[in-house]
Amino acid sequence: MTAMPSLSRWAWLSVAASVVTIALKLSAYLITGSVGLLSDALESVVNLVAAVIAVIALRIAARPADRSHPFGHGKVEYFSAGAEGLMIVVAAGLIVWSAISRLIHPEPLEELGVGLFITLVATLVNLVVGLLILRAGRAHRSMTLVADGKHLLTDVWTSVGVIIGVGLVAVTGWLPLDSLVAIGVGLNILWTGWRLVHQSTQGLMDHAMSESDEATVVEILTSIGHEYPAGQVRFHAIQTREAGRERFVSMHVLVPGEWSVADGHDVLEAVESRLCDALPGATVHTHLEPIDDPRSYEDSASGFDV
Repeated sequence: MTAMPSLSRWAWLSVAASVVTIALKLSAYLITGSVGLLSDALESVVNLVAAVIAVIALRIAARPADRSHPFGHGKVEYFSAGAEGLMIVVAAGLIVWSAISRLIHPEPLEELGVGLFITLVATLVNLVVGLLILRAGRAHRSMTLVADGKHLLTDVWTSVGVIIGVGLVAVTGWLPLDSLVAIGVGLNILWTGWRLVHQSTQGLMDHAMSESDEATVVEILTSIGHEYPAGQVRFHAIQTREAGRERFVSMHVLVPGEWSVADGHDVLEAVESRLCDALPGATVHTHLEPIDDPRSYEDSASGFDV
């Protein structure tokens, strides 16, 4: 949790990049009159709004757990990613609408060379910033930053397509191609927005940790079980979930009923410390029960055993 506040600086970097690219792309549109370049500028406006939301979400997620939110505030990142996805969908609709209107009523384009050069500069800014933010998001397991980074990189590919399409308009003089490029951009953005909304919805549904993380849990628990005579220590009703960049693991630890409280507590300490070492930032909940009591196996049927 201590590293969370520092993540907001990446969101602020995204804000700065969005402001710069909006200025550049709008200039390119005003110079050329290209609806393809306008669609590219509209996506950058969405980038800016999304980046501001990311700043707010990361600040909220950084708050420590309290009485009202005993499991922390990590789920706000899913709301952030979902909001960004919805804004992308709206932007896609505006782009397609503008493109269809221009397709029906084409207008001549001007100074395409200058406009394309300005757009290329803006694209390079997004590429560098997007890669930096995506790397930071994956390193810190922040869905908000990953979504923001992917959005910026989607903008890069969008811009590349626009540059190619508008460049072909300059070469061929076929004006409808400008609108067709913008429609293609809108559909691509629509798909990106849908995926973000879907992923954020899955997060709000308390999905389990990734398969690789759960495999780590199984490996550690198996290793601990092998440190004791066969059948003496078992793990029951193991459940995992994610909330933003936070991970939670809960389980029942079954030990011989004749063991002392201290003996059982030693096993719990080993479980919690090793899991937290392997899964930084994870919260581990353990419940000690006697292995020979049938009641120890009656609850939490949704979990798995080791």
